[in-house]
Amino acid sequence: MDSLILTSMAKPEYTKIDMPPVYPYPSTNAILQVNKNANTDQKKSEEKKEEEDEGGDEDGPKPMPPYSSCFIMSTTNPFRKCCHYILTLKYFEFSILSVIAMSSIALAAEDPVWPDSPRNNVLRYFDYVFTGVFTFEMLIKMVVLGLFLHQGSYFRDLWNILDFIVVSGALVAFAFTGSSKGKDISTIKSLRVLRVLRPLKTIKRLPKLKAVFDCVVNSLKNVLNILIVYMLFMFIFAVVAVQLFKGRFFYCTDESKEFERDCRGEYLVYDRDEVKAQKREWKKYDFHYDNVAWALLTLFTVSTGEGWPQVLKHSVDSTYENQGPSPGYRMEMSIFYVVYFVVFPFFFVNIFVALIIITFQEQGDKMMEDYSLEKNERACIDFAINARPLTRHMPKNKLSFQYRMWQFVVSPPFEYSIMALIALNTIVLMMKFDGASLTYDDVLKNLNIVFTTFFFMESVLKIIAFGPLNYFRDAWNIFDFVSVLGSITDILVTELGNNFINLSFLRLFRAARLIKLLRQGETIRILLWTFVQSFKALPYVCLLIAMLFFIYAIIGMQLFGNLALDEEGESAINEHNNFRTFIMALMLLFRSATGEAWHEIMLACLGGKDCDPASGNTGPECGSTFAYTYFVSFIFLCSFLMLNLFVAVIMDNFEYLTRDSSILGPHHLDEYVRIWAEYDPAACGRIHYKDMYSLLRVISPPLGLGKKCPHRVACKVWTKPLKHKLKRNLLAFKRLE
Repeated sequence: MDSLILTSMAKPEYTKIDMPPVYPYPSTNAILQVNKNANTDQKKSEEKKEEEDEGGDEDGPKPMPPYSSCFIMSTTNPFRKCCHYILTLKYFEFSILSVIAMSSIALAAEDPVWPDSPRNNVLRYFDYVFTGVFTFEMLIKMVVLGLFLHQGSYFRDLWNILDFIVVSGALVAFAFTGSSKGKDISTIKSLRVLRVLRPLKTIKRLPKLKAVFDCVVNSLKNVLNILIVYMLFMFIFAVVAVQLFKGRFFYCTDESKEFERDCRGEYLVYDRDEVKAQKREWKKYDFHYDNVAWALLTLFTVSTGEGWPQVLKHSVDSTYENQGPSPGYRMEMSIFYVVYFVVFPFFFVNIFVALIIITFQEQGDKMMEDYSLEKNERACIDFAINARPLTRHMPKNKLSFQYRMWQFVVSPPFEYSIMALIALNTIVLMMKFDGASLTYDDVLKNLNIVFTTFFFMESVLKIIAFGPLNYFRDAWNIFDFVSVLGSITDILVTELGNNFINLSFLRLFRAARLIKLLRQGETIRILLWTFVQSFKALPYVCLLIAMLFFIYAIIGMQLFGNLALDEEGESAINEHNNFRTFIMALMLLFRSATGEAWHEIMLACLGGKDCDPASGNTGPECGSTFAYTYFVSFIFLCSFLMLNLFVAVIMDNFEYLTRDSSILGPHHLDEYVRIWAEYDPAACGRIHYKDMYSLLRVISPPLGLGKKCPHRVACKVWTKPLKHKLKRNLLAFKRLE
């Protein structure tokens, strides 16, 4: 049988390289584009020099540095060789990663409220073991690498310095805890907080995670200039705000009093049917502009969009220094906040986030400079290597009933009918509302039964046409079958069984049918495919963000976990929002990351707050002024940096939307594989040459001609006996006899 082979034509400025086929497919060879401008020889020589300087290859064990360690141990010293052997063992690195994971779990399991609880006493012994393992690792590294005088020594690596700080802090904390004089020293708690840095040790040990971390660090370096300008403008606005509002954010709890000298005695408060007498107090608003430091904090809070209407109200109502507010006294002060919002949240913050995203992508592109292929070319090659041919079952006996059924279920009218039923079912689902009459609900229920019957018949017909084994080989068929099965179970339980079991979640299968519409449109299918590819690139970004949340959650538990819960609802630290457990701390941080009243949580965690009775502290000595640094740094790192990495990765995968559509991409190859399977259901790698015309008309450029290609031009292209170059599509077709 004649067959046609599809290959891509290279541009003049690229070199052709013939690649062998990965599996039998429409092509027997492929032509890749290699960038001649890439100076590979120079980069390879630089890589070799770096490897020689580092003392080995990253993939294999690094050799011992050719220097004496601590001036007493040469490279032939038996003890040093023994330590090097342990350090380069295959399972040593895995063991250290396991200990780091167990240490992190132990940190998350501590009870911050009751320090002497039985659980904490048990975990303290585990902490001794973990610290001993990390100390052993640190010591043998010092013996093998030396301290700091020669190249490649222990203290010349920033990650080793981090390990030393963490281990030393834990050892000093143990030393103070063991002495009778040091049990009440607050420094112990600060030193023990250093244990939360242990998960950072995994960054160096996971190359892909380290690559993401390096991209983040380099991104911060590249946006340092815009950050300096950002801080300069913030400082200017802070100075202006101090001049405008200094000393004017005082108020009396009795709103009828404007001066401090009058804010004395008691006043009556009417609370529904009760009348209470409360003492007048002269207070200052939580956020004010009395000095530059407080002005910077207030403006940063306003820039996050939290609490700014209240700050604006206080500014508009401000009168004179040391005098209470008067409603609407200085309405012109609202211009200050309008200008500030235009300059910062609308301009500088978005520029800063955009530069973070752009520089993050540039750092990823720089990592690809070591290769002779561009990023898109490598993505196409990776797809071609990992791709597998799609098979579509077709009965061999064309005179059988199964073959006729197969023709029916794969025909376009059948597919369009199913899509129409899904659309109608969607409309029926949208028509349900609260307060409907009983007759109306009965009609909707009966319609749902009718639609479920049709979808069940679809599954039965496809099982007959394809056979049970071939039917369940397709993921979409499995999804259809599970959806139908869930819908039938929902009907049996709710309609016939009178809800004898609460299985309301089964109604989700009704809405799940909408997902079937995603595979119909070509554009939607490409977007869905790219979305899935973006998720594949996110694990290490998610791991880095999870590490940030973990560190801040543990620090929050250590510092603010013993705060008393406010049952009256006046404080942000309550039963549903606290640092009592690791899970609650993560939920609190997630709420703060979304910008939901994080400033109120920060104020509730300041020093001088009441302690939980179980903590053993009776006075108002819980909380810490470190809450300012804690929450401001978390909001900056999380909202302005880490969460935008998601945008950077997704934009990187959706890059094809902004580039020339004639450039070949992995999504084109995915569409090609899917359409080829329709003409080659047995996945034999060949199709009849008469089918090539319709195949090219279905496939869009650059791999095909597209439906808009004129009939005469399309026939002229595919009927050429040998090669025929296309101006736009860059395709060549060969007919093999």
